[in-house]
Amino acid sequence: MIRTLYFSSTGELKTDIRVDQFQDVLQDVEGLLWVDFQGNPPEQDEPILREVFHFHPLAIDDALQESHVPKIDDWGDYLYIVFHAVHFETDGGGHLETDELDVFLGQNYMVTHHDEELVAIERVWDLSHRDERHLLNGADHLLYRLVDEVVASYMPVVEDLDAAIDEAEDQVFSQPSPNTLEQIFQLKRTALHLRRIIGPQREVLNKLARDDYKVIDVKARIYYRDVYDHLVRLHDITESIRDLVSGALDTYLSVINNRMNEIMRTLTVITVLFMPLTFITGFFGMNFFGPAAPLDIWTDRTALIITMAIIVATPIGMYTWIQRRGWM
Repeated sequence: MIRTLYFSSTGELKTDIRVDQFQDVLQDVEGLLWVDFQGNPPEQDEPILREVFHFHPLAIDDALQESHVPKIDDWGDYLYIVFHAVHFETDGGGHLETDELDVFLGQNYMVTHHDEELVAIERVWDLSHRDERHLLNGADHLLYRLVDEVVASYMPVVEDLDAAIDEAEDQVFSQPSPNTLEQIFQLKRTALHLRRIIGPQREVLNKLARDDYKVIDVKARIYYRDVYDHLVRLHDITESIRDLVSGALDTYLSVINNRMNEIMRTLTVITVLFMPLTFITGFFGMNFFGPAAPLDIWTDRTALIITMAIIVATPIGMYTWIQRRGWM
């Protein structure tokens, strides 16, 4: 799908610009053309990017064929920028999905390319239709609106990730299981992935806010600086989230070890209690040799009562001794 939005120097807004009209529209240096490519095969988009906009083949190849971390390339008359939009899949145990957004920014145009529908693109597109003031300040200000929406979409992801960590911590204390451990590791990978995306994207915004680019007006840099501040705060939050996940993992291991210790202690107590009984019953049950003298006393009722008393008293005494030693 290829869609266009053109705001002319006379204040007229058009959305039905054909590809063969791009060259004429670009001659309007005071106007603004936004072309959005979504989900098209590379062989369909490549001729337009090469022949109409005259982008460098390497930049076109980066946009259509390769996946990159967030970055910015200065090609003189235009910038090639890679952003990443994210969304959090809670159904899969905390999986982070990223969608690459490629942007070509010129003096009076912005070209966006993405494979999937992005919420940030749709929001800015609708805002530009409803309020033409978003288009009055040029392509660099329109890019700021788009980047701001992309970064704003990170906060719900961070909140969902934090809620997933809280849920995992509750499971650790209530009913830890191998699934809980798997979920914690998935959250740890998600936090690391988010950090790897936010870090480079922060550097991109830092360059947009501070470097001298031909297509970025000096007055627009303060807006990019504001988005950069948001990313700095998000980066700090992701660091805290990573610490929380590591803490949840340590807590899980401690809880499991404590439960294992409780089990081993219980089994040890049972073993200690029954060892004397085993000895007593084993000793009196030996019948390898016949008695050399009449020993009927060993088989009368008195001997049975004494033996049973010893059998009952021994574990009670052992249990009392274990408690006094503080082993239970």
